[in-house]
Amino acid sequence: MKPLTEKDIRAAFVNCSKGEAKRLAVPHDLAERPWDDLDYLGWRDPQAPDRGYLVVELDGRPQGLALRCSSAVSGRQRRSMCSMCLTTHSGGVSLMVAPKAGKPGKQGNSVGAYICADLDCSLYVRGTKVPGPGSRLHETLTVEEKIERTVQNVAAFVAKVTASA
Repeated sequence: MKPLTEKDIRAAFVNCSKGEAKRLAVPHDLAERPWDDLDYLGWRDPQAPDRGYLVVELDGRPQGLALRCSSAVSGRQRRSMCSMCLTTHSGGVSLMVAPKAGKPGKQGNSVGAYICADLDCSLYVRGTKVPGPGSRLHETLTVEEKIERTVQNVAAFVAKVTASA
């Protein structure tokens, strides 16, 4: 992924108002992000743990999604699989819900997916971040094929959010 500036990120959001995009918490460490290893930029708002953000480059331009994240469930942690990168975690996957773009979103319609709670799918797929033992199922796909699958899954999620906008 090409490095993005704060201005690029704020302008990329498709499912929130310009005012909301202007007020959202953008990471301060953009210069230190491993851009070459990212398929999308994802982060959680440290001031509002129920909010997450995802910015991906599709068709040569960044598109961003504001997400609402499920809160942590106390009690026994079940293993869950991320629908983007297919990494399994014990308690490390959250239901993330994105309001649809445009009129459907204003009417309250949304799209949800189970995604790595820290939004670090790109790093899990490449093996630079390890979620724990037994987290990656044995696959015969190459790392490049896993990356492509993750990119396609993220693009499909964005397409569902922007459909009929």
